[in-house]
Amino acid sequence: MKKNLIKLVLVFIFILKSSLVFGFSNAKQAVLIDADTGYVLYEKNADELTAPSSMSKMMTVYLIFEKLQNGTLSLTDQLEVSKAAWAKRGSRMFLEENSQVSVEDLLRGIIVQSGNDACVVIAEAFSGTEENFSEELNIKAREIGLENSNFTNSTGWPDEGHLSTARDLSIIAIKTVQNFPEYYHFYAEESFEYNGINQRNRNTLLNKPVGVDGLKTGHTEAGGHGLAASALRKNQRLIMVINGLSSNKERTAEAIKLLEWGYRNFTNFDLLKEGMAVLQAKVWLGDKKTVPLVINEDTKITIPSESRDKLQFKVEYDSPISAPIEEGTKIAELEITAPGIDSLRIPLYAGSTITSLGPLSKLLSVINYLVWGE
Repeated sequence: MKKNLIKLVLVFIFILKSSLVFGFSNAKQAVLIDADTGYVLYEKNADELTAPSSMSKMMTVYLIFEKLQNGTLSLTDQLEVSKAAWAKRGSRMFLEENSQVSVEDLLRGIIVQSGNDACVVIAEAFSGTEENFSEELNIKAREIGLENSNFTNSTGWPDEGHLSTARDLSIIAIKTVQNFPEYYHFYAEESFEYNGINQRNRNTLLNKPVGVDGLKTGHTEAGGHGLAASALRKNQRLIMVINGLSSNKERTAEAIKLLEWGYRNFTNFDLLKEGMAVLQAKVWLGDKKTVPLVINEDTKITIPSESRDKLQFKVEYDSPISAPIEEGTKIAELEITAPGIDSLRIPLYAGSTITSLGPLSKLLSVINYLVWGE
C-alpha cells in the first residue's frame, strides 16, 4: 500500500498580533485559554510554580461541588464549627465556635467572602483533619489533570509546600465550569451576608462590563495579587489566570486588558459537524469503490479573528483501503494546521460497512488492475 496524503486547503489569513509577546502582561505568571477548544491564546510562565493563595480554594470548592452532584452531600446539610475553624486567621466569614452552618452558607462563605474558617469546617467534615483533606485535594488534582500542584491546606494559607501554576489553576477553572453547571452560579454572587456582616466578593470584575461570571481572587506576600477568572461573551468562554501583581488595582487592570485583547483578536470557528463526510476514500476489493471518512463529533477551533488563507487540512490514510471495512472503524486522520497554532489531529471513521468481493469478483478485479491499472 502506498501512503496517500490528500490536502484540502481552506482560505484564511493568519496574522500574529505584535502584542502577543512574552512581556505582554505585567503579571509574573499568566495564561488565557478558550474553555471550549482548549486553545491557549496567551501564556507567560504558565508552568512556573507559585503560591496560588486563595485561588487554591477553587480546589476545595471543586470537591464540594462533586459531593453535591453525586448526592453524598446536600446544600442543607449542617456542619459544626470547631475551635480550630473558628480561630483560623486571615479572611473569614466570621463563624461562631460550636455553631451549626449549612453547606450552602459555607459555599458562599468560601467563594464570596474567601473565608478560611469556612474551608476548615469543610476539610474537617470531609476528612477529619485539614492534613487528611489536603491528601484528598491532591488525589483529585491528579485525577483532573493537574501536573504540578501540591496542596497542603484547604485555604491557600502561606506554606512553602503549597504550590501551583497558572496552567493548573486554569484547569480547575475549566473543569468547574464544564462539570458543575448547576452549581457554578455561586461564583457570580457579588456579596454575601452572614452573622450580620455583609462582605463583597473580592472579584471586582463581576460588576464590570467584561463578561466575567467567576471565579476566585488570591493574595499572599509570596504570590502577590492573583485572579482566576471566567468570562463569557457571545457563546465564547475564556479562562484567565494571572498572578504576581503588585496590587488589587493592577490585578483588575491587567485582567481587563488581557480579556479584552483575547476577545478582540480571537474567535471560535465551528469547523466540522458530527457525521460529516470529509472525504470519499478508495476501497480495494470491496463491494463499493469508496467509503466515506466521517468525524464522530463536532469540531470547533479557536483562530485569530482576522484569520484567512493559511488554514490547511490534510487527510492521512493508506490508499486504497482493503475490504472488509466495518462502519465506525477508525481508518484515517484529519490534520488541521496554520502558522502559529498547534496542529489539531482528528480521527476519521468509516461511514459505512464495505464487504469483501467474492473469490471470482476478486480475481477479475485483480486482473483488471494488472491490465488497466488504477
